Amino acid sequence: MLHEKNVILSVVTAPQPVVPDSERVKLETVNDLFMRVTLTFGYMEQPNIPRALAICRKQGWKFDIMTTSFFLSRRSLKASPNSGMPIWQDRLFIGLAKTAADATEYFQIPTGRVVEIGTQVAI
Repeated sequence: MLHEKNVILSVVTAPQPVVPDSERVKLETVNDLFMRVTLTFGYMEQPNIPRALAICRKQGWKFDIMTTSFFLSRRSLKASPNSGMPIWQDRLFIGLAKTAADATEYFQIPTGRVVEIGTQVAI
């Protein structure tokens, strides 16, 4: 069963360092159940999803960030001897990938509002 309102959120990094708020948000109604929201940030900006979504409210879209659920994907990397790379390179890549900030932290999404759906990927 789907939620009452569903949003497909995309985050785009622009080729300029800073994007003005007037160009940050693009709202598109798909149908009665779905809306597509595209947020654009400059390559020098720290993406802040809640702050950008506040701009949506100024454009007339009504929602409460603290009753919103964010569904994120998470990939779990597993070393595989069949990947074509030496196993030590697989392990090095997996180690480096683990040091990357997770999406919740990077996009500054309230942690209590996140549902992560994961998959395992053999590399």
